[in-house]
This record gives sequence, structure tokens and C-alpha cells, in this order.
Amino acid sequence: MAKVKKLILVTADWAPLGGKVKKIVERIAREKGVELEERVEDWVFLKEHGEKDELGGADVPQVFVEREDGTIEHVMTKLPLDERGKPDEEKAARIVEEALGS
Repeated sequence: MAKVKKLILVTADWAPLGGKVKKIVERIAREKGVELEERVEDWVFLKEHGEKDELGGADVPQVFVEREDGTIEHVMTKLPLDERGKPDEEKAARIVEEALGS
């Protein structure tokens, strides 16, 4: 498997939890020394690489890893929820870190 080139975050200003996901990926990118690219409302990118709902639409935020060989892998859509239905930022960080091979 090729090394990670960068993290990609696709979000929108209106996405309710976009700011939380952004803070998580910014921190991880900084800690791991990985470039972070933020794309705002890039629906073309999401259509090509993103997770889609049953109607073919894409939700934001979504996180991806781009590898040095150019492949793009979907990592996460939105924040995962804990057993009480609340956003689980620690689990989100673990998911992103695992995608980086940490």
C-alpha cells in the first residue's frame, strides 16, 4: 500500500458538525506531519470519491486519504455517534488515525 500523501476534508459552511470534524483532522494532520486539503462544497469530488446516500446524494463533512500513487480512499462521513447518540470525537480521531496507518 502506498504512503499517505494528504488528508482531504470536504465540508460546507452550513454543515452543523463540519467545524468539529475540521478541528479533529487539523490536529491529526499537524501531529502526523501530513498535509491537509480542505474542499468546500466540492460536489464533483464527492460524486466521484465520496459515500453516497440511497438517492445518490452526498453528505458533508467527509474525510479522505490520498496516497502517493494517487488513489483516494474514503475514511469517514460525518461524526460517529456514541451509545447515547451524541457525536463521538474520540472515535472519529481513531478512525482517521487508523486510515493514516497510526
